[in-house]
Amino acid sequence: MKHVKSVTIVACMLLAAGNLQAQSWSDLFSKENIDKVVNTVTGKANKPAMVGTWSYAGTACEFESENLLKKAGGSVAATAVEKELNTQCAKIGIVPGKFGFTFNADSTFVNTFGSKKYTGTYSYNSATEKVQLKYARLIGMSAKAQAVGNKMSLTFEADALLKLLSFLGSMSKSSITQTAAKLANEYDGMLLGFELQKK
Repeated sequence: MKHVKSVTIVACMLLAAGNLQAQSWSDLFSKENIDKVVNTVTGKANKPAMVGTWSYAGTACEFESENLLKKAGGSVAATAVEKELNTQCAKIGIVPGKFGFTFNADSTFVNTFGSKKYTGTYSYNSATEKVQLKYARLIGMSAKAQAVGNKMSLTFEADALLKLLSFLGSMSKSSITQTAAKLANEYDGMLLGFELQKK
């Protein structure tokens, strides 16, 4: 009970400090302000700060568990994978300034690839830390989304990444599909994707 009282007092103090301009109780206890208090008290954000325009900065590779990372040879394997994927992505035109995402506050997004723009909707599941991307003409796919400051990684299971690249029309232009399939077979539980930087 003491702990609950302490959390309540801290929450009220945070709300009061952050909302001195609040005009009413409904303003004070709005969903946005409640989320801020919960995030501050628990130390965990409800969703990554995805809203904005993000440009491709390189490929990303991560393992779903520490055990898989150790089994695969640690960061050396991840670095080798990222280097190979960077090479393959460059061959098909996924390079800085030519590829990226714009996530809007209304849960819509635009994926830019060269002169093409692909639109869709997105939703974020805080329990799994995954974002569901639904392109206008493609079945939805999920990616692990981690945003820190002006950097964000979007990593997919290998088959989902292949599906996305195929949709974007790049499969026939490069050996990136064989590369991704080979890496997926070698390192089960590996996630592949993009490192993005906020503009």
